[in-house]
Amino acid sequence: MKTALSLAFACSLAALAAGPFVIDKTDPTAAGMNTARLAQIPVRMKEFVTAGKTAGVVTLVARHGHVASLEAVGYQNLEDKTPMRTDTIFRLASVTKPVTCAGIMILVDEGRVSLIDPFEKYLPEFKGLKLNPCGTRAGYNCALVTPSRAVNILDLMTHTSGLPGGVPGREGPPNTLAESVAAASRASLLFEPGTAWNYSNIGIAALGRIIEVVAGQPYDRFLAERIFQPLDMKDTFFFVPPDKASRLASVYTYEADGLKRAPMSQPKFPAPEGGLLSTAGDMARFHQMLLEKGSLNGHRILSAAAVEAMTTSQTGSIKAGFAPGVGHGFGFEVVREVLGTFRYNSIGSFVKGGAYRTYGWVDPVKDLVGIIFMQRTNGGGDVADEINSFMAMAASAIEQ
Repeated sequence: MKTALSLAFACSLAALAAGPFVIDKTDPTAAGMNTARLAQIPVRMKEFVTAGKTAGVVTLVARHGHVASLEAVGYQNLEDKTPMRTDTIFRLASVTKPVTCAGIMILVDEGRVSLIDPFEKYLPEFKGLKLNPCGTRAGYNCALVTPSRAVNILDLMTHTSGLPGGVPGREGPPNTLAESVAAASRASLLFEPGTAWNYSNIGIAALGRIIEVVAGQPYDRFLAERIFQPLDMKDTFFFVPPDKASRLASVYTYEADGLKRAPMSQPKFPAPEGGLLSTAGDMARFHQMLLEKGSLNGHRILSAAAVEAMTTSQTGSIKAGFAPGVGHGFGFEVVREVLGTFRYNSIGSFVKGGAYRTYGWVDPVKDLVGIIFMQRTNGGGDVADEINSFMAMAASAIEQ
Protein backbone atom coordinates (compact mmCIF):
# COMPACT_ATOMS: atom_id res chain seq x y z
CA MET A 1 0.00 0.00 0.00
CA LYS A 2 2.83 2.39 0.93
CA THR A 3 4.49 1.75 -2.45
CA ALA A 4 1.27 2.51 -4.33
CA LEU A 5 0.74 5.72 -2.37
CA SER A 6 4.33 6.79 -2.96
CA LEU A 7 3.98 6.16 -6.68
CA ALA A 8 0.74 8.15 -6.82
CA PHE A 9 2.37 11.01 -4.89
CA ALA A 10 5.37 10.99 -7.25
CA CYS A 11 3.08 11.10 -10.28
CA SER A 12 1.18 14.02 -8.76
CA LEU A 13 4.42 15.93 -8.20
CA ALA A 14 5.48 15.24 -11.77
CA ALA A 15 2.17 16.54 -13.07
CA LEU A 16 2.50 19.70 -10.99
CA ALA A 17 6.09 20.19 -12.12
CA ALA A 18 5.08 19.99 -15.75
CA GLY A 19 2.89 23.08 -15.40
CA PRO A 20 0.62 24.42 -18.13
CA PHE A 21 1.23 23.68 -21.78
CA VAL A 22 2.53 26.93 -23.32
CA ILE A 23 3.65 27.75 -26.85
CA ASP A 24 5.79 30.86 -26.32
CA LYS A 25 8.57 29.06 -24.44
CA THR A 26 10.74 26.21 -25.73
CA ASP A 27 12.42 23.83 -23.30
CA PRO A 28 14.22 20.92 -25.03
CA THR A 29 15.70 19.69 -21.75
CA ALA A 30 12.32 19.31 -20.05
CA ALA A 31 11.10 17.57 -23.19
CA GLY A 32 13.99 15.11 -23.00
CA MET A 33 15.24 16.05 -26.45
CA ASN A 34 18.63 16.74 -28.01
CA THR A 35 19.08 20.44 -28.76
CA ALA A 36 21.65 19.90 -31.52
CA ARG A 37 19.43 17.45 -33.38
CA LEU A 38 16.41 19.73 -33.05
CA ALA A 39 18.49 22.57 -34.50
CA GLN A 40 18.92 20.55 -37.69
CA ILE A 41 15.18 20.60 -38.40
CA PRO A 42 15.04 24.22 -39.67
CA VAL A 43 18.28 23.64 -41.56
CA ARG A 44 16.69 20.74 -43.45
CA MET A 45 13.45 22.65 -44.04
CA LYS A 46 15.43 25.59 -45.41
CA GLU A 47 16.90 23.23 -48.01
CA PHE A 48 13.40 22.62 -49.39
CA VAL A 49 12.81 26.38 -49.56
CA THR A 50 16.13 26.97 -51.30
CA ALA A 51 15.33 24.23 -53.81
CA GLY A 52 12.08 26.01 -54.67
CA LYS A 53 9.91 23.15 -53.43
CA THR A 54 7.98 25.27 -50.93
CA ALA A 55 7.72 28.93 -50.02
CA GLY A 56 8.11 28.41 -46.31
CA VAL A 57 7.60 25.99 -43.44
CA VAL A 58 6.65 26.16 -39.77
CA THR A 59 7.52 23.19 -37.55
CA LEU A 60 6.69 22.47 -33.92
CA VAL A 61 7.79 19.59 -31.68
CA ALA A 62 6.40 19.07 -28.18
CA ARG A 63 7.11 16.27 -25.73
CA HIS A 64 6.22 15.59 -22.09
CA GLY A 65 3.98 18.66 -22.21
CA HIS A 66 6.78 21.05 -23.23
CA VAL A 67 7.42 22.67 -26.60
CA ALA A 68 10.92 21.60 -27.55
CA SER A 69 11.19 23.36 -30.91
CA LEU A 70 9.17 25.96 -32.82
CA GLU A 71 10.75 27.19 -36.03
CA ALA A 72 9.79 29.16 -39.14
CA VAL A 73 11.82 29.24 -42.36
CA GLY A 74 11.24 30.81 -45.76
CA TYR A 75 8.38 33.10 -46.67
CA GLN A 76 4.67 33.33 -46.12
CA ASN A 77 4.47 35.36 -49.33
CA LEU A 78 7.06 34.93 -52.08
CA GLU A 79 6.04 37.98 -54.11
CA ASP A 80 6.69 40.42 -51.26
CA LYS A 81 9.30 38.24 -49.52
CA THR A 82 7.30 38.44 -46.32
CA PRO A 83 9.15 36.21 -43.86
CA MET A 84 7.41 33.15 -42.49
CA ARG A 85 6.55 33.60 -38.80
CA THR A 86 5.97 31.05 -36.08
CA ASP A 87 2.46 32.50 -35.74
CA THR A 88 1.71 32.61 -39.47
CA ILE A 89 -1.88 31.57 -40.24
CA PHE A 90 -2.42 28.61 -42.58
CA ARG A 91 -5.36 27.13 -44.43
CA LEU A 92 -5.62 23.73 -42.77
CA ALA A 93 -7.64 21.94 -45.46
CA SER A 94 -8.44 18.41 -44.21
CA VAL A 95 -6.71 18.90 -40.86
CA THR A 96 -10.12 20.45 -40.13
CA LYS A 97 -11.71 16.99 -40.15
CA PRO A 98 -10.51 15.75 -36.72
CA VAL A 99 -11.75 19.02 -35.19
CA THR A 100 -15.20 18.42 -36.67
CA CYS A 101 -15.13 14.86 -35.31
CA ALA A 102 -14.17 16.22 -31.88
CA GLY A 103 -17.26 18.42 -32.06
CA ILE A 104 -19.41 15.34 -32.66
CA MET A 105 -17.75 13.53 -29.75
CA ILE A 106 -18.65 16.41 -27.42
CA LEU A 107 -22.28 15.69 -28.29
CA VAL A 108 -21.71 11.96 -27.77
CA ASP A 109 -20.23 12.70 -24.33
CA GLU A 110 -23.38 14.66 -23.50
CA GLY A 111 -25.65 11.81 -24.56
CA ARG A 112 -27.21 13.87 -27.33
CA VAL A 113 -25.85 11.73 -30.16
CA SER A 114 -24.92 8.05 -30.46
CA LEU A 115 -22.21 6.77 -32.76
CA ILE A 116 -24.58 4.13 -34.15
CA ASP A 117 -27.39 6.59 -34.83
CA PRO A 118 -28.39 6.62 -38.52
CA PHE A 119 -27.39 10.06 -39.72
CA GLU A 120 -30.77 10.42 -41.41
CA LYS A 121 -32.17 10.74 -37.86
CA TYR A 122 -30.72 14.24 -37.81
CA LEU A 123 -30.70 14.95 -41.56
CA PRO A 124 -34.01 13.54 -42.83
CA GLU A 125 -33.26 14.62 -46.39
CA PHE A 126 -31.03 11.52 -46.56
CA LYS A 127 -33.85 9.08 -45.85
CA GLY A 128 -34.14 6.52 -48.61
CA LEU A 129 -30.46 6.79 -49.60
CA LYS A 130 -29.78 4.15 -52.25
CA LEU A 131 -26.83 1.95 -53.14
CA ASN A 132 -25.33 1.76 -56.62
CA PRO A 133 -24.22 -1.88 -56.92
CA CYS A 134 -21.82 -0.90 -59.72
CA GLY A 135 -19.90 1.34 -57.33
CA THR A 136 -17.37 3.55 -59.10
CA ARG A 137 -17.27 1.46 -62.29
CA ALA A 138 -18.02 3.54 -65.39
CA GLY A 139 -20.07 2.33 -68.34
CA TYR A 140 -22.50 0.25 -66.30
CA ASN A 141 -26.24 0.83 -66.14
CA CYS A 142 -27.12 -0.36 -62.65
CA ALA A 143 -30.46 -0.13 -60.92
CA LEU A 144 -30.14 1.45 -57.48
CA VAL A 145 -30.98 -0.77 -54.51
CA THR A 146 -31.66 -0.30 -50.81
CA PRO A 147 -28.54 -0.87 -48.65
CA SER A 148 -28.64 -3.58 -46.00
CA ARG A 149 -28.49 -0.94 -43.25
CA ALA A 150 -28.54 2.81 -42.87
CA VAL A 151 -25.36 4.90 -42.79
CA ASN A 152 -24.52 5.82 -39.20
CA ILE A 153 -22.42 8.55 -37.64
CA LEU A 154 -19.46 6.23 -37.05
CA ASP A 155 -19.45 5.43 -40.78
CA LEU A 156 -19.21 9.13 -41.60
CA MET A 157 -16.29 9.70 -39.23
CA THR A 158 -14.27 6.75 -40.57
CA HIS A 159 -15.05 7.29 -44.29
CA THR A 160 -16.78 3.91 -44.48
CA SER A 161 -20.23 5.30 -45.29
CA GLY A 162 -20.09 4.56 -49.01
CA LEU A 163 -20.77 8.21 -49.83
CA PRO A 164 -18.73 9.61 -52.74
CA GLY A 165 -16.02 12.20 -52.24
CA GLY A 166 -17.92 15.22 -53.56
CA VAL A 167 -21.43 16.35 -54.34
CA PRO A 168 -22.68 14.94 -57.68
CA GLY A 169 -24.64 17.05 -60.12
CA ARG A 170 -24.49 20.29 -58.17
CA GLU A 171 -26.36 23.04 -60.04
CA GLY A 172 -24.55 25.96 -58.46
CA PRO A 173 -22.43 26.92 -55.47
CA PRO A 174 -24.31 26.67 -52.16
CA ASN A 175 -24.69 29.66 -49.87
CA THR A 176 -24.89 27.80 -46.56
CA LEU A 177 -23.68 24.59 -44.97
CA ALA A 178 -27.28 23.37 -44.89
CA GLU A 179 -27.60 23.88 -48.65
CA SER A 180 -24.30 22.17 -49.33
CA VAL A 181 -25.19 19.08 -47.31
CA ALA A 182 -28.74 18.90 -48.66
CA ALA A 183 -27.34 18.81 -52.20
CA ALA A 184 -25.42 15.66 -51.25
CA SER A 185 -28.67 13.83 -50.50
CA ARG A 186 -28.94 13.18 -54.25
CA ALA A 187 -25.86 10.97 -54.09
CA SER A 188 -25.95 7.18 -54.12
CA LEU A 189 -23.73 4.93 -52.05
CA LEU A 190 -20.70 3.32 -53.69
CA PHE A 191 -20.76 0.30 -51.37
CA GLU A 192 -22.58 -1.16 -48.38
CA PRO A 193 -21.99 0.97 -45.27
CA GLY A 194 -19.09 -0.25 -43.14
CA THR A 195 -17.66 -2.65 -45.73
CA ALA A 196 -15.03 -0.52 -47.51
CA TRP A 197 -13.23 2.84 -47.32
CA ASN A 198 -13.70 5.89 -49.52
CA TYR A 199 -12.48 9.33 -48.47
CA SER A 200 -15.64 11.43 -48.38
CA ASN A 201 -15.81 15.17 -47.88
CA ILE A 202 -19.59 14.85 -48.08
CA GLY A 203 -19.59 12.66 -44.99
CA ILE A 204 -17.57 15.11 -42.89
CA ALA A 205 -19.68 18.05 -44.09
CA ALA A 206 -22.75 16.12 -42.93
CA LEU A 207 -21.19 15.81 -39.47
CA GLY A 208 -20.84 19.58 -39.28
CA ARG A 209 -24.48 19.97 -40.21
CA ILE A 210 -25.46 17.43 -37.55
CA ILE A 211 -23.66 19.58 -34.98
CA GLU A 212 -25.80 22.53 -36.06
CA VAL A 213 -29.04 20.54 -35.84
CA VAL A 214 -28.32 18.96 -32.45
CA ALA A 215 -26.66 21.95 -30.78
CA GLY A 216 -29.10 24.47 -32.20
CA GLN A 217 -26.37 26.90 -33.20
CA PRO A 218 -24.05 27.47 -36.16
CA TYR A 219 -21.31 24.87 -36.56
CA ASP A 220 -18.46 27.40 -36.37
CA ARG A 221 -19.86 29.04 -33.24
CA PHE A 222 -20.17 25.66 -31.53
CA LEU A 223 -16.51 24.84 -32.22
CA ALA A 224 -15.41 28.29 -31.07
CA GLU A 225 -17.29 28.04 -27.78
CA ARG A 226 -16.58 24.40 -26.99
CA ILE A 227 -13.04 23.91 -28.35
CA PHE A 228 -11.18 27.02 -29.50
CA GLN A 229 -11.93 29.38 -26.62
CA PRO A 230 -11.28 26.90 -23.78
CA LEU A 231 -8.00 25.84 -25.41
CA ASP A 232 -6.90 29.45 -25.97
CA MET A 233 -6.80 28.87 -29.75
CA LYS A 234 -7.03 32.58 -30.51
CA ASP A 235 -5.89 32.26 -34.12
CA THR A 236 -8.28 29.51 -35.24
CA PHE A 237 -11.33 30.41 -37.31
CA PHE A 238 -13.07 29.94 -40.66
CA PHE A 239 -12.84 33.58 -41.74
CA VAL A 240 -9.69 35.62 -41.15
CA PRO A 241 -10.31 38.78 -39.11
CA PRO A 242 -9.02 41.91 -40.90
CA ASP A 243 -6.51 42.64 -38.15
CA LYS A 244 -4.88 39.21 -38.69
CA ALA A 245 -4.92 39.12 -42.49
CA SER A 246 -1.25 40.18 -42.70
CA ARG A 247 -0.27 36.87 -41.10
CA LEU A 248 -2.04 34.68 -43.68
CA ALA A 249 0.31 32.55 -45.78
CA SER A 250 -0.18 32.45 -49.54
CA VAL A 251 -0.84 29.14 -51.29
CA TYR A 252 1.37 27.94 -54.17
CA THR A 253 1.41 25.17 -56.74
CA TYR A 254 4.67 23.46 -57.63
CA GLU A 255 5.27 23.46 -61.39
CA ALA A 256 8.24 22.59 -63.60
CA ASP A 257 9.37 26.22 -63.69
CA GLY A 258 8.83 26.90 -60.01
CA LEU A 259 6.17 27.78 -57.49
CA LYS A 260 3.10 29.58 -58.85
CA ARG A 261 0.59 31.47 -56.72
CA ALA A 262 -2.66 29.51 -56.44
CA PRO A 263 -5.84 31.59 -56.50
CA MET A 264 -7.94 31.28 -53.35
CA SER A 265 -11.62 32.22 -53.24
CA GLN A 266 -13.43 33.59 -50.21
CA PRO A 267 -15.76 30.91 -48.76
CA LYS A 268 -19.41 31.71 -48.14
CA PHE A 269 -19.78 29.40 -45.14
CA PRO A 270 -17.58 27.34 -42.79
CA ALA A 271 -16.66 24.00 -44.36
CA PRO A 272 -16.44 21.17 -41.79
CA GLU A 273 -14.38 19.05 -44.17
CA GLY A 274 -11.59 21.56 -44.79
CA GLY A 275 -12.31 25.21 -44.05
CA LEU A 276 -10.36 25.99 -40.89
CA LEU A 277 -7.44 28.39 -40.67
CA SER A 278 -5.00 28.21 -37.78
CA THR A 279 -1.41 28.42 -36.57
CA ALA A 280 1.03 25.70 -35.60
CA GLY A 281 0.77 26.76 -31.97
CA ASP A 282 -3.01 26.61 -31.87
CA MET A 283 -3.12 23.19 -33.47
CA ALA A 284 -0.44 21.96 -31.07
CA ARG A 285 -2.85 22.85 -28.27
CA PHE A 286 -5.60 20.78 -29.92
CA HIS A 287 -3.29 17.79 -30.38
CA GLN A 288 -1.85 18.09 -26.87
CA MET A 289 -5.40 18.05 -25.51
CA LEU A 290 -5.94 14.70 -27.22
CA LEU A 291 -2.61 13.38 -25.93
CA GLU A 292 -3.72 14.36 -22.42
CA LYS A 293 -6.94 12.36 -22.82
CA GLY A 294 -9.26 15.28 -23.54
CA SER A 295 -8.09 17.94 -21.10
CA LEU A 296 -5.54 20.76 -21.33
CA ASN A 297 -4.50 23.42 -18.84
CA GLY A 298 -7.46 22.66 -16.59
CA HIS A 299 -10.08 22.70 -19.36
CA ARG A 300 -11.76 19.41 -20.23
CA ILE A 301 -12.97 19.29 -23.82
CA LEU A 302 -13.60 15.55 -24.25
CA SER A 303 -13.84 12.53 -22.01
CA ALA A 304 -10.97 10.05 -22.03
CA ALA A 305 -13.40 7.54 -23.54
CA ALA A 306 -14.15 9.91 -26.44
CA VAL A 307 -10.44 10.42 -27.15
CA GLU A 308 -9.85 6.67 -27.09
CA ALA A 309 -12.65 6.13 -29.62
CA MET A 310 -11.35 8.93 -31.87
CA THR A 311 -7.77 7.69 -31.88
CA THR A 312 -8.34 3.94 -32.20
CA SER A 313 -8.55 2.31 -35.62
CA GLN A 314 -12.23 1.55 -36.19
CA THR A 315 -11.84 0.02 -39.65
CA GLY A 316 -10.66 -3.51 -38.82
CA SER A 317 -9.03 -5.23 -41.77
CA ILE A 318 -10.46 -2.78 -44.33
CA LYS A 319 -7.75 -1.11 -46.41
CA ALA A 320 -8.02 2.48 -45.21
CA GLY A 321 -6.06 5.72 -45.26
CA PHE A 322 -3.35 7.11 -47.52
CA ALA A 323 -0.22 5.69 -45.86
CA PRO A 324 0.88 2.09 -45.46
CA GLY A 325 0.04 0.27 -42.24
CA VAL A 326 -2.79 2.50 -41.05
CA GLY A 327 -6.45 2.19 -40.21
CA HIS A 328 -8.94 4.98 -39.61
CA GLY A 329 -10.26 6.46 -36.41
CA PHE A 330 -12.55 9.50 -36.21
CA GLY A 331 -10.91 12.04 -38.50
CA PHE A 332 -7.45 10.55 -37.96
CA GLU A 333 -5.44 7.83 -39.59
CA VAL A 334 -4.09 5.48 -36.91
CA VAL A 335 -0.88 3.45 -37.23
CA ARG A 336 -1.96 -0.13 -36.60
CA GLU A 337 1.02 -2.24 -37.72
CA VAL A 338 4.79 -2.07 -38.10
CA LEU A 339 4.47 -1.13 -41.77
CA GLY A 340 3.12 2.24 -40.68
CA THR A 341 6.10 3.14 -38.49
CA PHE A 342 8.38 4.17 -41.36
CA ARG A 343 8.45 7.77 -40.10
CA TYR A 344 9.68 6.59 -36.65
CA ASN A 345 6.18 6.96 -35.28
CA SER A 346 4.92 4.22 -32.97
CA ILE A 347 2.01 1.87 -33.43
CA GLY A 348 -0.97 3.76 -32.02
CA SER A 349 0.15 7.13 -33.39
CA PHE A 350 -2.69 9.14 -34.90
CA VAL A 351 -2.10 11.53 -37.77
CA LYS A 352 -3.87 13.83 -40.19
CA GLY A 353 -2.70 15.76 -43.24
CA GLY A 354 -4.32 18.39 -45.41
CA ALA A 355 -4.28 19.09 -49.15
CA TYR A 356 -2.15 22.22 -48.70
CA ARG A 357 0.63 20.23 -46.98
CA THR A 358 -0.50 20.79 -43.42
CA TYR A 359 0.13 17.88 -41.07
CA GLY A 360 -0.17 17.06 -37.39
CA TRP A 361 0.39 13.91 -35.38
CA VAL A 362 0.46 12.52 -31.87
CA ASP A 363 2.66 9.60 -30.79
CA PRO A 364 1.33 8.49 -27.38
CA VAL A 365 4.16 5.99 -26.87
CA LYS A 366 6.78 8.71 -27.24
CA ASP A 367 4.55 11.33 -25.56
CA LEU A 368 5.19 13.46 -28.65
CA VAL A 369 3.22 16.02 -30.67
CA GLY A 370 4.41 17.26 -34.04
CA ILE A 371 3.09 19.94 -36.39
CA ILE A 372 4.40 20.88 -39.84
CA PHE A 373 2.60 23.50 -41.92
CA MET A 374 3.22 24.64 -45.50
CA GLN A 375 0.91 26.04 -48.20
CA ARG A 376 1.34 24.10 -51.43
CA THR A 377 -1.37 22.42 -53.45
CA ASN A 378 0.69 19.42 -54.53
CA GLY A 379 3.64 17.27 -53.56
CA GLY A 380 6.35 19.55 -54.88
CA GLY A 381 7.88 16.86 -57.07
CA ASP A 382 8.69 14.54 -54.15
CA VAL A 383 5.48 13.76 -52.36
CA ALA A 384 5.67 14.22 -48.58
CA ASP A 385 9.47 14.68 -48.47
CA GLU A 386 9.24 17.57 -46.02
CA ILE A 387 6.80 15.69 -43.80
CA ASN A 388 8.78 12.45 -43.87
CA SER A 389 12.00 14.29 -43.06
CA PHE A 390 10.49 16.29 -40.22
CA MET A 391 8.78 13.36 -38.52
CA ALA A 392 11.93 11.23 -38.58
CA MET A 393 14.12 14.10 -37.37
CA ALA A 394 11.73 14.91 -34.52
CA ALA A 395 11.73 11.31 -33.27
CA SER A 396 15.51 10.99 -33.67
CA ALA A 397 16.00 13.96 -31.34
CA ILE A 398 14.51 12.05 -28.38
CA GLU A 399 17.09 11.34 -25.70
CA GLN A 400 15.06 10.12 -22.70
